[in-house]
Amino acid sequence: MFLGLLRHRKALNVAAELGLTQSAISQALKRLRDIFGDDLFLRRPHGMEPTALALALEAPVSQAVDSLRGALGAARSFDPQSAEGVIRIATLDAQQAVLIPALAARLRQRAPGLRLSILPLGRAEAIDALGRGRADLSLGFLWTTPETISGERLFTEHYLVAGRSSSLPHAPMLDLDAYCAADHVLVSPAGDLHGVVDEQLAAMRRFRRVVLGLPGFLPALAAVAASDALVTLPSRIALAFADGFGLVTAEPPLPIRPFPVSVFWHIRDDANPRTLYLRRELAEAVIAENGVP
Repeated sequence: MFLGLLRHRKALNVAAELGLTQSAISQALKRLRDIFGDDLFLRRPHGMEPTALALALEAPVSQAVDSLRGALGAARSFDPQSAEGVIRIATLDAQQAVLIPALAARLRQRAPGLRLSILPLGRAEAIDALGRGRADLSLGFLWTTPETISGERLFTEHYLVAGRSSSLPHAPMLDLDAYCAADHVLVSPAGDLHGVVDEQLAAMRRFRRVVLGLPGFLPALAAVAASDALVTLPSRIALAFADGFGLVTAEPPLPIRPFPVSVFWHIRDDANPRTLYLRRELAEAVIAENGVP
């Protein structure tokens, strides 16, 4: 407003330029007069005439405005090649295994100054970490999100059953009787021995025997490789790692609700250029590794 009055010398023109009313310009000028203890602009027939102090302030105010514009421009831009710092991502082992390696490889090539730090946090802890600024992003799934959290789907995940070939002799087919008769390993970060599959089986008046609960999918695959048990796990984990453990996979003999895997961030970062860049890299990593989600 101050520089506009110096340039136009008319409050009406400044108001039109800034999309404000003349009253708003007058109020702003009054506040500046109170701050500096000077009239700054004198009303004359031809317009507003700047005082000596106003003319003296023109150069430093212009410099300050230019500096502010430069800072805002830098904040709105992001150059991955020159960017430095630590990106903290909250996620449990499933996405650590299927998303983080691909993202890390892309960042090493495209943003070599960025480093990744993974926080092994559950859903509630991850939301808290985003809110407190302890995490930049979170990966996983939430059926509902707080108003302070934004999210973007990366892909939809389904399930497979993995086991030794002796335990799944008809893979990729598996009937419900054989599934219920087998021992099972359950992946549960909370240590539970009862999961969503058990709830669905109970609704069908069927049951399975869970003999081991583990907090991560890779330890579960290792445990299944050493036994005759089965493990029901996300398909991308199964397809990526089951063969390495000497296991085969089969389709579950009951419908298990698929779930979306998303990237989450706090709403304060909705327009953060670094966050936007990382979201784009994650989406492209999914497509490069697995095709269109």
